[in-house]
Amino acid sequence: MNTGTIRQQLQNYLEIADEKKVKAIYVMMESEIKDANVEYSDELKKSLDKQYASYKNGTARMISATDSKKRINKILGK
Repeated sequence: MNTGTIRQQLQNYLEIADEKKVKAIYVMMESEIKDANVEYSDELKKSLDKQYASYKNGTARMISATDSKKRINKILGK
């Protein structure tokens, strides 16, 4: 089973797991979860807000997921 499938199954499980199990999983992973929290710079936040606003108001140039995948595969030489 690949990592993406495992992540998806874990996310699905956490949506339905009872409170006690969710808390137990959190306790086991708490230090790693806290270490993984990323702080974004104000500059990055502003840039992301600007990009999101462009998307919302329709001025952003968008491409389909299919076209994006084709571009990525071309770059990777697939």
